[in-house]
Amino acid sequence: MLEDYIVKKIYLNLNFMLDRFHTDRINNFCDAVFAIAMTLLILEIKVPSHEDMETIGLLASLKHLIPSFIGFLISFLVTAVYWRAHLSMAKFAKSYDNRLLWLTVWLLLFIVLLPFSTALISEYFSNNHAWIFYSTNLVLIGLFHSLMVVKIIKNEGYSKDLTPLLARWMKIRAFMAPLIWAISIAWIFVEPISARFLFILIFIIQGFVDRSFKKRIASQAV
Repeated sequence: MLEDYIVKKIYLNLNFMLDRFHTDRINNFCDAVFAIAMTLLILEIKVPSHEDMETIGLLASLKHLIPSFIGFLISFLVTAVYWRAHLSMAKFAKSYDNRLLWLTVWLLLFIVLLPFSTALISEYFSNNHAWIFYSTNLVLIGLFHSLMVVKIIKNEGYSKDLTPLLARWMKIRAFMAPLIWAISIAWIFVEPISARFLFILIFIIQGFVDRSFKKRIASQAV
């Protein structure tokens, strides 16, 4: 009986050790992937060819690249926002278990896909299906980021630093972006032009949500 208990205890401890990963290596790897993905975005914008320069000139050639620059700007800012959110979220994770690690891998998969999605939407900006593909990419990025937030809160539990109010704030901010991108996909069939700029609501709504929660957190601290 005692031997079975000892064996079970050793197995559980060993399984726990094998299922835990240091945060530093994972966070550094994530930073590198985010940096590479953000750099690749600009590489999708091609310099005007000599033929275009001779036939229509520099200004006209650059004018044709406006959709590409718009796609680059949107994707760069969105990636930067998720990188910042990942930094804020990761500081609460004392370690990564196997499930959280794989959620991170899936998040990075769709971050790496973003340069292709951006090139697609830049080339076919007025095509609804291209916009759906691009928006779906961003929905999946937001979804896996949200699942990571939920998982970290579940793993670490509430503490002095991670209060219930702060945890709720993190969850709302995390799920807000993929929800709006999903609405953008549905809205594309109703009003294609406004659907392409619906993402601006993310920054507006988050601004109001952040202000509300900061006031509530400050009032609790008094």
